[in-house]
Amino acid sequence: MLRKTFAPLAALALLLSSAAAFAAPKADLWAMWDKHDAGSETVVDHSAWTALLGSYVKTGGPQGVNLFDYGGVSSADKSKLDGYIKALTNRDPRALNKAEQKAYWINLYNAVTIQVVLDDYPVDSIRDIKDGFFSSGPWDRELVTVAGEKLTLNDIEHRILRPIWDDPLIHYGVNCASIGCPNLLTEAFTGDNVDDKLAENASAYVNSPRGARFDGSKLIVSSIYEWFQVDFGDSEAGVLKHLAQYATGDKQAKLKQRDDYSKHAYSWDLNDTK
Repeated sequence: MLRKTFAPLAALALLLSSAAAFAAPKADLWAMWDKHDAGSETVVDHSAWTALLGSYVKTGGPQGVNLFDYGGVSSADKSKLDGYIKALTNRDPRALNKAEQKAYWINLYNAVTIQVVLDDYPVDSIRDIKDGFFSSGPWDRELVTVAGEKLTLNDIEHRILRPIWDDPLIHYGVNCASIGCPNLLTEAFTGDNVDDKLAENASAYVNSPRGARFDGSKLIVSSIYEWFQVDFGDSEAGVLKHLAQYATGDKQAKLKQRDDYSKHAYSWDLNDTK
C-alpha cells in the first residue's frame, strides 16, 4: 500500500519541480541596487576570472556550445575562484559606474554558478543541485553577501540585472551551466567590453541551432525566448524581430518571412566537457 501511495506523490513532486523550473521569474527591481556613481573611474580587476575561463572553457563543442572542464579544475584553481568571488563581494558595486556594475554582476553570477556546480560535482545537470524535495535547482539559495545583503542567483538576474538595465542582451551574459544556454565566454566581461561582448554572444547564439533552427517549415527557438518573451518585445513577433537583428545570411532572410514560431526547446544538460 505504501508503494502505491508513494508513486503518485513522487510523480506529483516531479511535475511540480519541472513546472517550477520553467516558470521564469519576473523582473522585480530591488531598489537599493539601482544606484551608481557616474563619475567613478574605478576599474574592477577581473583578471583572475579571465585566467580561469581561459584554462577551463573549451570552444567548438556540438552546436557551437562552449564547454567547461569541471572535472579538470584543480584545487588551487578552485581556491582562486573562491578568492575572486570573495574579492567581488567585498566591494559595494553601487560605488561603480554603470558599465563596471553591469560587468560586475554578470561575472559574479557566472562565477558563483561555476562554484555551485563544482561544490556538487559530478552532476548531470545544474537542476540536480536541489535545496529540498520540491526544489528545481540552486537559484533561490542564498549564496553570497554583498553590502550586507544576502543574494541568490535569481536576485542577481531578476532583481538587479534585468530590471536595472532593461536590456534583453543580459540573457546572453548570464550562464546557467547548461547546453541550452548562451555560451560562457573564454574571458571576463569588463566595463569596456561588456556591451560588445553581449552583442557578439547574442549573434553566436542566434546563429547556432540552440538559439533558432528550422526543421522543414517549422521554426524552433530557444525556450529562453518563450520564458522571457516580455524582454524580447513581449510577443512572438518581437522575438522574431530580435532574432532577425542578430541572425546572418539565409537564417536572417527566413526569419524575416516569419510571424510566429512553431515551438521552443532547451537542454538542461550540464555544459561539461565530458
